[in-house]
Order: sequence, then C-alpha cells, then structure tokens
Amino acid sequence: MELLSKILIGFIAMEHFYFLVLEMFLWTKPKGIKTFGLKSKAFAEDTKVLAANQGLYNGFLAAGLIYSLILNDVHAAIFFLSCVAIAGIYGAYSTKKIRLFYVQSVPAILALVIIFII
Repeated sequence: MELLSKILIGFIAMEHFYFLVLEMFLWTKPKGIKTFGLKSKAFAEDTKVLAANQGLYNGFLAAGLIYSLILNDVHAAIFFLSCVAIAGIYGAYSTKKIRLFYVQSVPAILALVIIFII
C-alpha cells in the first residue's frame, strides 16, 4: 500500500478509536452528550449500554484497519474500509444526519479510491 493510503487508513483508525472512547466512556459525560446531541443526561443514562455496544463495534473497525497496516494487507484494508463506508452511509440515512456521512464515509471512500488507483 502506498504512503497516502496508509496515512488515510491510520487517520480513519484513530477516528474510530475516538468514537469508541466517546461512545463507551464519555456517552453520559458533557462531552458525549454535546457531541451526539442527546436530549438529556437521563436519556444518555438510559441508552449508555447501547452506546457502549456501538463503541465496541467502532473499536473492531479501528482494530481491523490497524491490522491491515501492520500486515500491509490491502485486502483487509479494503474490507474494513468498506465496512466503515457502509456504516457511515447507513448511519447518515438512519439518523438523518448528513454530517455523519462526511465524517465517517467520505474518508473511507477516499482511501478506497486511492487504493484502487494505485
């Protein structure tokens, strides 16, 4: 994999690790409540188990991307980047928040395009 694709993959992995932290550990804190636009602290408390599960999945995506970098495995990179792109597309569609598409899917799609061009 070329340097630019590795940099993008590293960025996306760090982004998803940050999502893990937000969803698993900061969901009920002011940072998590503000970031996700939650209705109230009570709502955050009621949904924290679901958010933690979601954070764990983001951690798996980050781990898969790091795995692809460590092993220099383009097939693993393509698989995990595709998972990230699809998750972002579905997340933006299901939440009606287009920003999610730009934050999550666009970097993954860009990385995939670069991998396929190289």
